[in-house]
Amino acid sequence: MTDNKKPEDEPSADTEAPVFGAKQILKLLIEMGPLVVFFVMNSRTDIFTATAAFMVAIVIALPASWFLMKRLPTMPLVTAVFVLVFGGLTLYLNDEIFIKLKPTIVNVMFGAILLGGLAFGRSFLKIVFADVFRLTEEGWRHLTFRWGLFFFLLAVLNEIVWRNFSTDDWVNFKVFGIAPLTMVFGMMQMGLLTRFEAKPGDGKDS
Repeated sequence: MTDNKKPEDEPSADTEAPVFGAKQILKLLIEMGPLVVFFVMNSRTDIFTATAAFMVAIVIALPASWFLMKRLPTMPLVTAVFVLVFGGLTLYLNDEIFIKLKPTIVNVMFGAILLGGLAFGRSFLKIVFADVFRLTEEGWRHLTFRWGLFFFLLAVLNEIVWRNFSTDDWVNFKVFGIAPLTMVFGMMQMGLLTRFEAKPGDGKDS
């Protein structure tokens, strides 16, 4: 007997694939690894040795990410470039201010790119995460605006901490403050992702 199963009865890759699976968790660990190395080395040695170890870990993490995902995500790649540049300046000039400024500059840049893109009618967040989330155009605008403001908030927090607290306090904030804040903020967007989810065939997703 001929199988009369209709195409619409077949599972859709868009609906079946989990957004957060083992690969995504491993990817998160690879991206967080250099930061953990930075924290551990700073607690055991000093900021300069920790910076050197941070740079080495970043260089190792990039090909690991490529092997896992078959591509280099934009934000970790840009962050890695800044780590190598500002880390190199920190070591060459023996001045820790450069590695402390790196988060401020990177977050201001990300925030400016996202909000600047919105000003010209473009959602750069959509370009990066279109293969992860399916949102309406309005949803992408809201999500991009929120993340743009959040990046500026991180920049302000980084400036407050490194200018007013010790180096060890700043490293602790970088590891146990920025990363958890980012994860919590990301989880807070789940309502938006659900509310503006683009349904297949509704003509609003792209």
